[in-house]
Amino acid sequence: MTTLNAELRAFYDVRQQQIPPDVREIMRRAGQALEESGQADRALRAGDKAPRFQLPSATGEQVELTDLLSSSPLVLTFYRGAWCPYCNITLRALQQHHADITARGARLVAVSPQIPDESLTLTEKHSLTFEVLSDIGSNAAKQYGLAFDLPDDLAAVYDKLGFDLQRVNGGHPRTLPIPATYVIDRAGIVRWSFVSADYTARAEPADILAALDALRHE
Repeated sequence: MTTLNAELRAFYDVRQQQIPPDVREIMRRAGQALEESGQADRALRAGDKAPRFQLPSATGEQVELTDLLSSSPLVLTFYRGAWCPYCNITLRALQQHHADITARGARLVAVSPQIPDESLTLTEKHSLTFEVLSDIGSNAAKQYGLAFDLPDDLAAVYDKLGFDLQRVNGGHPRTLPIPATYVIDRAGIVRWSFVSADYTARAEPADILAALDALRHE
């Protein structure tokens, strides 16, 4: 079976051939700067207490971390948005493993800086059966150490590509989360984490399931 990251890498290789060299260089520089900033290493990690949040769902209901953890462990994944093809590939992969996650007694929730209407469209498009929450302004992502601001030249590229982050992110077009996935136990402690400054790399579903198995067997 093809792994998620193999699928992401294959998409990346094809995508690179479609992007003009000057745009590829802007993206490369921005990625290198984020990597060299060390932010991913400073983000929330295994052993940390998960910061509480209250965020609207795709249907506008307020969802709190404490409620999510009241009956089960949580798989919490932060993604950039529906405009990001790597995020869409990842969310589809998570949906394919959603039954495996729930079979292990856990709950899956995804968070992005997009407005609820965008989350609802995404949910319907990919037939997602897990909760998708809106972190407008990336306040929750900031608490988890994941939020960063796009450099000017990359923000201009995204505008030119028609991503319209001003609208879909509710007036916060420059701030995005570093993609990350956490397994959080019912006491609110992070038991496993994946954080990468490289947005083309994501947590493997198999690794998430292994972390949930380890949690169950303790």
